[in-house]
Amino acid sequence: MAVKILTIKEDILEANDAKSKANAEFLEKKGIMMVNIMSSPGAGKTTVILKTIEDMKDKIRMGVIEGDVASSVDADKINEQSVPVVQINTAGGCHLDANQIKHGLDNLPLDDIDLLLVENVGNLICTAEFTLGEQKRVMILSLPEGHDKPYKYPLMFTEVEVVLVSKMDLAPLLEFDLDEFSSAVKGLNEKAEIIPISAKTGEGMNAWYSWLEKQLRSRQNS
Repeated sequence: MAVKILTIKEDILEANDAKSKANAEFLEKKGIMMVNIMSSPGAGKTTVILKTIEDMKDKIRMGVIEGDVASSVDADKINEQSVPVVQINTAGGCHLDANQIKHGLDNLPLDDIDLLLVENVGNLICTAEFTLGEQKRVMILSLPEGHDKPYKYPLMFTEVEVVLVSKMDLAPLLEFDLDEFSSAVKGLNEKAEIIPISAKTGEGMNAWYSWLEKQLRSRQNS
């Protein structure tokens, strides 16, 4: 009997892509830019999002979709910032999919949101394969993970427009070669923008904010 795992996977991705396209068209009509933020567990997604909200919520109307295997810990933190947030628990799933995002959109005050940040489940493989209807894809790589991650997870680095190198405040304690990392990323995706940041000290965060504002202006003027 022929093994059909690849066929099943293709069918799943095809169904997801159709829903993703519908999400993208819906967001376009609403004038909302959705950014899919991906990383491995513990890289600092929630911390970066919270810092972004703290510094930018008076300039940009934001909303958040939180993806986790379980719990609402991160969503609760965001809710304390008076920003609309929906928690999606995947009950063991290693990624968010486009259908789950549609349910999230249905439970947000979209008329009050211009920028929607999606915190995907911590995973460097599945999250890159499943589009959500996002306009932009961003990944966060923390210094403790090492500068060799592009060699181990090439798909993720190929698929994103921005790589945020987080926890730069730990640089004196770690042997992370930023030049080698940047060279590896550019070898996979020469258009990717690499922004070293520290949400703790604020290093590089203005460059991240400027990128967000530039993307929003570009969409509004198109």
